[in-house]
Amino acid sequence: MRQLAADRSRERISIGDLFQTMGDRAISALMLIFALPNAFPTPPGTSALLGAPLVFLAAQLTFGLKPWLPKAIAGRSVRREDFESVVVRIHRWLAWAERMLKPRLAIFAEPPAEYFAGLACLLLSIVLVLPVPLGNILPAVTISVFAFGIMGRDGLFALIGFIMTAVSLAVAGSVIYGLLKGGIYLVMHWFA
Repeated sequence: MRQLAADRSRERISIGDLFQTMGDRAISALMLIFALPNAFPTPPGTSALLGAPLVFLAAQLTFGLKPWLPKAIAGRSVRREDFESVVVRIHRWLAWAERMLKPRLAIFAEPPAEYFAGLACLLLSIVLVLPVPLGNILPAVTISVFAFGIMGRDGLFALIGFIMTAVSLAVAGSVIYGLLKGGIYLVMHWFA
């Protein structure tokens, strides 16, 4: 990722470029690439840009399939400078997480639990794509925790991911409910 971000010959970095850079690596590594930037404040539209591939990747993880992205998603891109700033911000977190990972509690990080983790990530990635104010950070962190757990076969990370999924969905559901209720209230009083 750092080499791609430092490539000054590119004006933009596409999702296809990231996909090609990763090669045949695990779906969880690709999920981490698309989720982790959303755990930090990013330029507008980044969560939708990076959330769409997460929906496909999480569905593939749910069913144990090989990673694949449609051309419409693989062709999306961001400015190289924006990508570089994201890579700089997440690098120290990636290094920290790698030091924490170790194979343990494998029952939570391998199939069939891995498929349930994929389903949780699918739900979270749908929330990530929705235009919910501040609704992308917690789901992105949760997906990243799952990705680390599956990549490192660390069941403790995966178990934490399952707990965080419940919290993320409860928070996102509350925000969406509040927005809908506020919108209905405004419409009712506007036309009253």
